[in-house]
Order: sequence, then C-alpha cells, then structure tokens
Amino acid sequence: MEKPVRVLVVDDSRTIRALIKRSFGQNPDIVVCGEAANPIEARDLIIQDQPDVITLDVEMPGMNGLQFLEKIMRLRPIPVVMVSSLTARGADTAITALQMGAFDCFPKPSSVVGADAFAGLARLVIQAARSHPVARLPRRDPASPPRQHADWGHSIGLIAIGASTGGVEAIEEVLSGFPAQSPPIVICQHMPALFTASFANRLDQKIAALSIGEARDGEVLAPGVVRIAPGGDRHTVVERRDGRYVTRLVKSPPVSGHCPSVDVLFGSVARQAGNDALGIILTGMGQDGAEGLLAMRHAGAQTIAQDKASAVVYGMPRIAAEIGAASRIVPLCQISAAAMTVHTR
Repeated sequence: MEKPVRVLVVDDSRTIRALIKRSFGQNPDIVVCGEAANPIEARDLIIQDQPDVITLDVEMPGMNGLQFLEKIMRLRPIPVVMVSSLTARGADTAITALQMGAFDCFPKPSSVVGADAFAGLARLVIQAARSHPVARLPRRDPASPPRQHADWGHSIGLIAIGASTGGVEAIEEVLSGFPAQSPPIVICQHMPALFTASFANRLDQKIAALSIGEARDGEVLAPGVVRIAPGGDRHTVVERRDGRYVTRLVKSPPVSGHCPSVDVLFGSVARQAGNDALGIILTGMGQDGAEGLLAMRHAGAQTIAQDKASAVVYGMPRIAAEIGAASRIVPLCQISAAAMTVHTR
C-alpha cells in the first residue's frame, strides 16, 4: 500500500492491546495511531487521530462494543474489525456485529501468550482499509415474500454457496430471496467453530421460508433445507446416495488455507451432482472456491459470481471470474432472482 494503514486499537485489557500492537509492529503497512480502553476514550481519538480502521473489543465495561459500533456506523462510518472471544456468547455477538456493518470478526485467543496470539489480524485490517462501509446495501423487506417461479425447486437438484469476508450479510440477502420449496442448499462461509452455529441459528430465525442449520454428518438433504458447514477441523462435502444428496463431514487438513474450504465443498458437488447443481461464489478475501467453481462449471453446473460493485471484498469472486469459473456475474441484490431462472434438468 502507498501509505501505512492507521489503526485505533480499542480493548479494555492492557495486555490484549499490547499484544495487538506487537503483532501490528511486525507489519510495515500498519501503524497504530492510538489505543483506548473504552469507547469514551476511543470517541475522542477518532476525532483526533482520524484512523483508517478500528479494532474493537466486543465486551467492554460501560458502553459495549456493539453499542459503540452502532454509533460509528451511523455517525462516522469507519471500517471496524471486531475482536471476539471464542464462546457461544461471543460468537452470537460477533454475528450481530457483522450484520450491523463490521468488516469482519477476529477470534480472540483463549490463551493470550506469545507473539503469534493475533497472527492474521493485520491481514484483516489491511483489507478493511480498502473497504467502504458507508456503501451499505438496503435490507430486503421481510414482509415481501419471494416471487415463486413455477418450476423452481424442480429444475435443479442442489445449490452450493461459498463466501468469506462480507458473507454474513451477502448470504442473508441471497437466502431471503428464495421460497420454501427451493432445492437443498449447502453453504461454506469462512468462520471459526461456534460462530457458524450462531450464524445458522440467526438465519433460521430471520428467514422463515427455509429450514437453516449447521450441516450434520450423514444427513439427507431435502427441498427447503439449508445447511452451513461447521467451523473447525472438518470439511463439509456432498455425496449422492440413491438419487438424494447427503452431507458428510470429513476431517482433513485445510485446503486453500481454510477449513472448512469452499473448494472442497464445490469439488464434491462437481463430482457428485455435475450438471444437476448451481454454484454461487460471494464476497471474500483470497481465492478459496474459484477452482472448485471451475470444476463445477466443467462438470456442467451453472455458476454465478457476485460482481465487484456489490462485494465487500472482491477477492474470491474476482478470481472465479478471471479463470472462467463463473458463467454469470451478477450484483448481490439480483443473485437470488438470477438463480431461480437456472435450468439444469
């Protein structure tokens, strides 16, 4: 980058702030312009130091991170990376933060020792500095039911979706456009363990037309069912048995730097579903999913990639487009409608 990213570190723990600063100190593209123990201190430093990105602890005394995030996004939008504990409560709060406009959430290590405690946070901060949080997409009116296509749910047998940074809002937008009798849908969203369960539960509460939950090993998929790959050390894949699709959880090393991996999911769909499937790749850093989507297209599946203008991070869909994996490039707000025009059978 031409000049270092200026970061404001907000956390009530002096130890955590020191570890984050030490981690950033190893990267010449980042400079810590200030640190604050609470949102009151942070508010003054935002005005004084004009940071490019804020790292924000979720749970702090007084005004918590979510309350402060709401004020930031409403009054002075700045890219925010939330730092959240790997607990059920922390995961649920992190999902709320992402829905409110946080760029991403970084899992706070359970044992804060060593220089590598916050390895990976610098990469998120640099990507966040390139985002534009003011450009928020309008939410779909939940009172408006999706328009039902006459043969939707019968024209294709399976949908596979992959996403990373920015995917929480993007996946909700896409799923909100699907009716109850949609084909089975399997999703890989890069998230730590616990976060995916909270994400699935939140979506299930908000989108009444679909049955949404974490993927389970050996589950037979049915119309209207959405399954999200659990975070952790297992990849989610799809098998075909007796003409029906089944999810499998397979323990193996990360692929494309991720577990679960979009490439692994898409690759299994290419082999098991072939031209009976639709693949959709959404916003995200890196290139996970691009090769898998290309395998799906080569197997005869229809494929869609989110366009640059609507992506929080134009990484995964960009690579997919560049290698010819996407048969269509579509704005986020039109993806569900475009999907319902696909015919593979």
